[in-house]
Amino acid sequence: MHPDTDQYNQSLAAADHEICDLLAREIDRHLPEAENRIWHAHPVWFLDGNPVVGYSKLKHCVRLLFWSGQSFEESGLAKEGTFKAAEARYTAIEQVDVADLARWLGKAREIQWDYRNIVRRKGRLERLK
Repeated sequence: MHPDTDQYNQSLAAADHEICDLLAREIDRHLPEAENRIWHAHPVWFLDGNPVVGYSKLKHCVRLLFWSGQSFEESGLAKEGTFKAAEARYTAIEQVDVADLARWLGKAREIQWDYRNIVRRKGRLERLK
């Protein structure tokens, strides 16, 4: 786990810390080639400079976000925002289904929209994979 991600997780209440540690371990395990860093104040993993997955502490939960998640066609992910992102929200570690998470992470590698160049393209997304 990247030291900044570990520091982020350590700053959380015990239950949220436990959820985030599990998420970080599983993301690192299934996307070992991804670069992990703090981006917009929360942990995000990038493939070739493109954000694919991250999580953040919200008021009442931990949100796991997949930037291209709407294209995964998974019932366990909810639409988030106006682009292609989808999310799962957790309030307890028991809610994290590691089999679902592993499948979603595989799709995050295979299905990507180009968020890295969204500003240059004036808000227009293009499919990478």
